Parts: sequence; structure tokens; C-alpha cells
Amino acid sequence: MRLLVVDDAPKMSALLQRAFREDGYAVDVQATGQGAVWLASECDFDAVILDVGLPDMDGFDVCRELRERARWMPILMLTAREAVPDRVRGLDVGADDYLTKPFDIEELRARVRALVRRTLGERPAVLTAGDLTLDPAARTACRGNTPIRLAAKEFSVLEYFMRHPDQVISRARFVEHVWDFASAIDSNVVDVYVRILRDKIDRPFGTHSIETVRGAGYRLTT
Repeated sequence: MRLLVVDDAPKMSALLQRAFREDGYAVDVQATGQGAVWLASECDFDAVILDVGLPDMDGFDVCRELRERARWMPILMLTAREAVPDRVRGLDVGADDYLTKPFDIEELRARVRALVRRTLGERPAVLTAGDLTLDPAARTACRGNTPIRLAAKEFSVLEYFMRHPDQVISRARFVEHVWDFASAIDSNVVDVYVRILRDKIDRPFGTHSIETVRGAGYRLTT
């Protein structure tokens, strides 16, 4: 899952980036409204966390322009403004949720999870592939009744597999959606994570759900 954080305060953007990376998200950061509009127009994000107070254009205008460009990813706006008219304005220009500063980071995490779950045709709360289940909100995975312990990035790779079952997914597509621009990783890293996942979700159970499609990528079969 991939997030865009738009905030010109370095400490705040670093805090949000660290928190969501701990949850396994790929997180890109922009400090200007124009940069955010460009990046969110060029890339597919699962959600945008957008501060209202930006140096070049405010978050309301960023949100409005993205909607005018038919970019429909969920947008959660952050602001120190508590007046009702500001909250109403944010929702009127197309924001999906609104949180005033100071906020509790756990509440922000929960709100982002809720936004991501209910987009793209009401995504199921729990993903399944055969007897493999994954709960993005609880951050748990099981094969049958057996829990599977996954590190944050392992969880993200498996979640992307399970949101696209029976599809061939290229290494480049994994890099684009599971890692952020700052990671600058080689696509061979995807092979490493696929091998780790096979060791955790397949081999101990005598299954072969992750297939290699020669020259194309990988597929999770159901």
C-alpha cells in the first residue's frame, strides 16, 4: 500500500513517514502543493494525507485540483484550524476525512486504514486466497488456523498479492506500489521477499500458492 504525505513541516512529515512505514506502507513526501498535485497525478496512491497550510497553495486548492483531474484516491486533510467552516470547506472540495492538530497518531492510523478499506469498490475487510487469510486492519495473517508472523514489508508484499489474486504481477509493479521513491531499491529485492514469503506461507504447509511466471513476474493462485 502506498501513501502520499503532503506537509511542509519537516518534523511532522518525518513523524508521519516513520509511523506509516512501521505499518508497512510505502510513503512518499511532498512539501508543496504543486509538487503534491504533480506526484498524485502521475502515480497511484492508496491515500493522501494532506496538510492545509502549505507554502505555495493551500490544501483546499490541492484537493480541488486533484478531484478536477479525476484523481479519486481518498484524501485525509490535516489542519490546526478548528472552525466548522474550514472543516465544511475541506469536505466540499472533495476530502474524505478531516483531522485537526494536535492529533493522536493512532487515531490517524486508524482513519487511514478505514479510508483505504472502503475505497475501490468496498474492499473486503479480510482478504482470502484459499485457506490463506490476511487482515490488513489487525495486521494478521493465517494459513487455516495457524498464525503466520510477518515483518512489515513482508506483510505489504503479501497484501498486494492478495488484492490481485490470480494476476501476474511484475517486479516493477511491486516496486511501484510497495516501495516509495526514497527507497531506490533494485527489482531483485522483490525476489528476496517472494522467497521469504514462500518460506512462511507455503513450504511449512506443503502448498505452492506463489507461482513464478518466467519473464513476467509472480502470481498468487487461489
